[in-house]
Amino acid sequence: MPDATPRGLTRLAFGGDYNPEQWPETVWHEDVRLMREAGVSMVSVGIFSWALLEPSPGVYDFAWLDRLFDLLHENGIHVDLGTPTVVPPVWFYRAHPEALPVTADGTRYEFGSRGAICHSNTDYRAAAANIATKLAERYGDHPALAMWHVHNEYGVPVSACYCDSCAGHFRRWLLGTYGTIESLNEAWGTAFWGQRYGDFEEINPPRATPTVGNPAQALDYRRFADATIRENFLMERDILHRLSPGVPVTTNFMTALSQCDSIDYWAWGREVDIVTNDHYLITDGRRTHVNLAMAADLTRSVAGGAPWILLEHSTSGVNWQARNPAKAPGQMARNSLAHVARGSEGAMFFQWRQSRRGAEKFHSAMVPHGGTDTRVWREVVELGATLDTLNPIRGTRTVADVAVLWDWQSWWAQNLDWRPSEDHDARERADSFYEALYDRHLTVDFAHPEADLSAYPLVVVPALYLMTKAAGDNLRRYVEQGGTLVVSYFSGIVDEHDAVHEGAYPGVLRDTLGLTVEEFSPLLGGERVRLRGPDGAELDGDVWTEFVVPRGAETMWTYTDGLTAGRPAVTRHRLGEGTAWYISTRLGTDGVDAVLARAAQDASLAPRTELPRDVEVVHRTGEQGSYLFAINHTATEAKVPLDTPGTELLTGERAAGRLAVPAGAVRVLRLDG
Repeated sequence: MPDATPRGLTRLAFGGDYNPEQWPETVWHEDVRLMREAGVSMVSVGIFSWALLEPSPGVYDFAWLDRLFDLLHENGIHVDLGTPTVVPPVWFYRAHPEALPVTADGTRYEFGSRGAICHSNTDYRAAAANIATKLAERYGDHPALAMWHVHNEYGVPVSACYCDSCAGHFRRWLLGTYGTIESLNEAWGTAFWGQRYGDFEEINPPRATPTVGNPAQALDYRRFADATIRENFLMERDILHRLSPGVPVTTNFMTALSQCDSIDYWAWGREVDIVTNDHYLITDGRRTHVNLAMAADLTRSVAGGAPWILLEHSTSGVNWQARNPAKAPGQMARNSLAHVARGSEGAMFFQWRQSRRGAEKFHSAMVPHGGTDTRVWREVVELGATLDTLNPIRGTRTVADVAVLWDWQSWWAQNLDWRPSEDHDARERADSFYEALYDRHLTVDFAHPEADLSAYPLVVVPALYLMTKAAGDNLRRYVEQGGTLVVSYFSGIVDEHDAVHEGAYPGVLRDTLGLTVEEFSPLLGGERVRLRGPDGAELDGDVWTEFVVPRGAETMWTYTDGLTAGRPAVTRHRLGEGTAWYISTRLGTDGVDAVLARAAQDASLAPRTELPRDVEVVHRTGEQGSYLFAINHTATEAKVPLDTPGTELLTGERAAGRLAVPAGAVRVLRLDG
């Protein structure tokens, strides 16, 4: 697992994407002066510069980048150097138009955006390897170089290509995966609809068909596309490791479920030296700070618990949503420090200076169009000073209370066509359960379904339609050995090939949950059901119901209306030393919380009712000490109870018994002992 730090960087990372090629060199010196004023420690450079570095095939211009490197180094600013392979130059596409990706319906994209790449194209691979090599040979031992930044946001905007090159690559991938055509036919269930193949050469990508195609083929193509992109990352990474030893290599993830659904970050997290992430608030009416916390927890989990780096977020509004509100005063710092609380070793932005031209000219930046006489700039300078004060937390790790199981491949499978209800959304369930845990003031680790779960008293499964037998066995052992498990509906249904597990639903979870499901009974739009539970407590459900048959489980809540009236809705099963809960409908926030409250009792997780809603309390600990982050997202002062006294790093004040956190503020306490 990754656990590296940027070379030579002795402070928390603070800065952003720096694109000086958009400005005359006279501005560069002003930029560096302002970077020093703001306390910038690192900038990302060169990510979109291929056309400037190689203006024509085999002709290179590094002089401007040489001057920039030296200028930054003279001013104590470290460099995260990008390989610009997300934006091949127009001359490359004129010579190799087949490197432009093709959609499933046969449309070939044109040059003029970013990330328009067929990752199977051999000419692209050769050109990418060449520019990465040239950069590594020239800057690999430069004293300003802190880390390498390969490509940019893999998986968006194009995650899969369906051209003939990809078809050949897919066939080779399938041969390596299955070995024989007989094994593939069995895995894909090609006996259905007469789809049996006699040879790998007969197989194409899942292009447009008259009706729904083979779901196992579509799922494998998602895996293939992700693996193909990762091959190109590994190619560049290995070049950089060879020519620039000792300098860590990363690429910026987009782990938030609201931002990227095409990358299996469990697989990618094992391949980078430092996990880095980009996160932007989604202004869809949700509590944006909850989505932020979830993305940070997910990123830290992909890093195996190790510190990671927030490589991009915004100082204020973005420009690519339907409506792009500004951040409120103090929100930028609060967002930044919430990421730090949950494991980031700093806070960086897109971008340093706001662009005057191009598609992102209305995206906020550290230096806005209005310059330094602006609220945003003053808050940037203040944040830089704050991060310097928090430098002692470097290297500590965030402490989690519970685990949520998540698997990108299960998400891919569930989102294929012809499922029982289009209203069931794995992301929505993950968001809902996470929000309930957040409101119970529990810090979450995400985990792969086959991971070791023994450290967690409570494990939650919001949506795992695809679950391998190994994962099912893992959850059974977890419960038998004393764990508390909460599973939501439509989980454990199919195996890794999207084949329904033999026997009754819920497949590999039947014995663990102590029940079977005779039939799914999704609800029509707007339909709701009522549930009655312990002491007459009532809950509301929608979207989904099931005909549940207990086989050892006890009924906790019962449906009181609808087709499933009188049937179990929520069950509890004692197995070995532990307990497994099952929820067979989509509960609202209150319903999820009601079940989690009882499961938390089984897990001996004491309630934290003394903490106000929307006040986060997160702990980081390590050899350097233990730290409590208290983040107040409300408009009133909050009092956070303390078990251990300590010294507040931002104010220098002592705190014991209770820590006062002003409205909208953050406090970081170094705990005694």
